[in-house]
Amino acid sequence: MTENTDFTPPADPWTLFREWYALAEKQEPSDPNAMSLATLGEGEMPSARIVLLKNFDEKGFVFFTNRQSRKGGQLSSHPKAALCLHWKSLHRQIRAEGIITSVDEAESDAYHASRPRGSQIGAWASQQSQPLKDRAALERRAAELEKQYEGKTIPRPPHWGGYRLTPLLIEFWQERPFRLHDRIVYQRRGDKDAWTIERLYP
Repeated sequence: MTENTDFTPPADPWTLFREWYALAEKQEPSDPNAMSLATLGEGEMPSARIVLLKNFDEKGFVFFTNRQSRKGGQLSSHPKAALCLHWKSLHRQIRAEGIITSVDEAESDAYHASRPRGSQIGAWASQQSQPLKDRAALERRAAELEKQYEGKTIPRPPHWGGYRLTPLLIEFWQERPFRLHDRIVYQRRGDKDAWTIERLYP
C-alpha cells in the first residue's frame, strides 16, 4: 500500500506481497525474511518463534527446519499455523494463517545444497529442542562431523526439510498517523477458492 488514502488493493494478494517483500529486501536493514511462526502444541498451548522465509509463490510460504524439533512435532500433530512478517523500518506487517504441508524431497535437497557448509554441519550436529548437557558437547559433535565429511558432499539429514504454509488468510497492515492504520485482509475457504477482500478497522 502507498500513502494514497484511496488505495485499491489488487484482486490477488500475491501481487501485493511481492511488491511489499521486494521493498523490504531493499530497505529493511536486517533479515527482511524473518517471520514469527505460531504453532499449536500439547494441550492446545500456542507456541511461537522466529524462522526465515526461504521461498514463496502462489502455493504458499516455505521455511526449513529439523522435523524432529518441538515445532516439527507440533506441525505434525496440528498441521495448521500462522506467521507474521514485521518490517519496522517500513511501518508494515503481513500476517497469514493456513494449512501446513511438507515440501517434496527434491525441494528440501536443493535448499540444503545451497546452504553454507557450516549450516549443513549444524543440521546434523543439532538434536534440535532436545536437552544439551553443555555447549562443548555440541561443538565436539560439529567437529566430529567436519572431520567425517572432510572433502565430501554433506547429504541432507533425513529428519531435516521444508514446510509450506498454504494461506487461507493474508492480512496487510500499514501504519498510519494517530493509529488510523490500513488493514486489508484476503480470505478464502480452501486453497482452490477465489479470494475475498475486506478492509478492517484498525
